[in-house]
Amino acid sequence: MPDPVALLHVPALSDAAEYAYAATVESPARLVFTAGACPLDAEGRTVAPGDHAAQARQVMTNLATALDAAGARLTDVVKTTVYVASSQQKDLVTVWDVVRDFFGDHDPPSTLLGVAVLGYTDQLVEVEAVAAVRMGA
Repeated sequence: MPDPVALLHVPALSDAAEYAYAATVESPARLVFTAGACPLDAEGRTVAPGDHAAQARQVMTNLATALDAAGARLTDVVKTTVYVASSQQKDLVTVWDVVRDFFGDHDPPSTLLGVAVLGYTDQLVEVEAVAAVRMGA
């Protein structure tokens, strides 16, 4: 069966963005919505305080685990929102580089933004996602 997800790169828009500008989901597909994945270990402790890259790696590992529990993979993701607790663009780029590495060649539409604070003590990164899985998969 063909993949229900199509990522659309729009030639009329800049190719500087490291993601597709849009995604479509063909029926029949099951949508998976994740909560924001946080940089928490199995005991609920925030990992790597002060380290954006290490927290981003934990977040992406946790996101992949949550998707797996719902029968999905990172390659099924059709949209992400990446939150970084920082006003420094370099910190956003650091996190983005980790997120992109986890997705590999799969480049779903994404929003990357800096925020003042996130929910857990010492938390710097959070990523939420929407995925689409072929029905019956």
